[in-house]
Amino acid sequence: MIIVEHLHKTFKLSRKQRKEMGRGFEGLSIDALQDVNFVCQPGRVFCLVGPNGAGKTTALRTIATMLRPSQGQVRVKDMDTVRQARQVRRVLGFSTGATALYDRLTPNEMVMYYARLNGIDEATAKRRRDHFFELLNVHSYADRRIAKLSTGMKQKVSITRTLIHNPDVLVFDEATAGLDVMAARSIHLLIQHLRDEGRTVLFSTHRMDEVELLADDLALLHKGTLRYNGSFAEFKAAMQADSLEEEFIRIVEGTESNHRFKAALAQSFA
Repeated sequence: MIIVEHLHKTFKLSRKQRKEMGRGFEGLSIDALQDVNFVCQPGRVFCLVGPNGAGKTTALRTIATMLRPSQGQVRVKDMDTVRQARQVRRVLGFSTGATALYDRLTPNEMVMYYARLNGIDEATAKRRRDHFFELLNVHSYADRRIAKLSTGMKQKVSITRTLIHNPDVLVFDEATAGLDVMAARSIHLLIQHLRDEGRTVLFSTHRMDEVELLADDLALLHKGTLRYNGSFAEFKAAMQADSLEEEFIRIVEGTESNHRFKAALAQSFA
C-alpha cells in the first residue's frame, strides 16, 4: 500500500531558472505539488494522470525516496519514505521511460548484476529472470548487447531489472512512452499480471487509452494539485463529456476555456 498525505514539494530556483520562467514570473521558488492526497491499494492499478508538467514525476520520485517532501508524508507498506528510506527501497520497484542500462552488457548480464546487488541467490535470480523474460518476450534477445536493442526491448529489460528483487509495490513513470504498440501491450499485460498477484501498482500516464485499459483507481493531477481522486468506475459514471480525453480536457482546462477552444477551432475551419 502507498499512502500520500498532504504532500507538498517546493523547488528553489536559481537565477538562471527564474529567468527561464519568463518575464511574468516572480518569486524564488515554484510549488510542484500542493496538498496532494491519495491511497494506492494492493491488488489494484492506480493511474496517476496529468499533462506534462503536472507534477506526476515529482510525486513518483518522492514516493520512491528520490526526493524529500517539503511538507506532508508518504508511507509505503507503513514505512515512512524519509525516516525509513532504505527499508522502503527493499519493497519498492521504480521504473521510468529512461532505461539507463549498460550498453556493453546483455539483458541476462544486466538483470543478474542487479540481482547480485540486491543479495539474491543465483537460483532464485535465474527463476525470477526467466519468469519475467517469458512474460515480456525477452528470451529471443537475452544474449545480445543492449546497445543493439530497440527502445522497446531496452524498456522490457529495464522493467525486469526493476522486478528482480520481487517488490510488493511497483511504481511506473510513463513506462510505455515512445514504445510501439506491441512493446506497450507486453507491458500492459505485465501490469495486469502484477495486479492479479496482489501487488500495489502505481502507473503514471497521459494516455487515456492506457487509463481505460488499466485503471482501477484514478487521480488527475494538474499544476501540482489534484483535480480528481477516486475509482475509475466512479469517474466514468460522473463524466460530462463524450470521451475520456474530452473529460480530461474539461477538468484540466475548465468548461469555459474548452468551449472557447472548440469555438475557435470550428471558426478556423469555417
